[in-house]
Amino acid sequence: MPRFKQHTDPFVLVDPALQHEVEQFLYLEAELLDDWKFDDWLKLFTEDVHYWMPTRSNRLLRERHLEISAADEIAFFDETHEHLQQRLDRLATGLAWSEEPPTRTRHLLTNVRIRPVEDLPDELDAKVNFLLYANRLEKDVIVFAGEFTNRLRRSPDTLGGWQIARRKIVLDQSTLLAGGLSIFF
Repeated sequence: MPRFKQHTDPFVLVDPALQHEVEQFLYLEAELLDDWKFDDWLKLFTEDVHYWMPTRSNRLLRERHLEISAADEIAFFDETHEHLQQRLDRLATGLAWSEEPPTRTRHLLTNVRIRPVEDLPDELDAKVNFLLYANRLEKDVIVFAGEFTNRLRRSPDTLGGWQIARRKIVLDQSTLLAGGLSIFF
């Protein structure tokens, strides 16, 4: 039985077992972040990962296609595996003042949509809506809402059976109200 059933409409029906497997992988990743298990979290990413959060601007309806910054424009994050490792190493020093004491997070994921990647049977794209609650100290609270698009690559030797080869994080808000942006999405 094929794992993907293609249709002419824009929706793709996937095998329920695959849908469940991908959702469980994404929930595992969220749990690792919320439990501060950052070394295990980083293992869920491929060595060639692109972790990217473009900026968003408010545009008129006729310019809405320009709302999200392009790949060659400014971004909140535009990182490789090495950059992610450096951020984690810095957190471990205790000298990352914006994370001392650390921020408590809760990643809530919903509306997981899976799409096959043409000519790459061991990869798929997964779009996910998220709500990220972050609390630091007594009164610092920020809520991020948005969508991330993942390129997932089958990896039987990795916890959860997948690795993230690309993550594009698009926030719904155009102005960040957080004092810093040192958490992971």
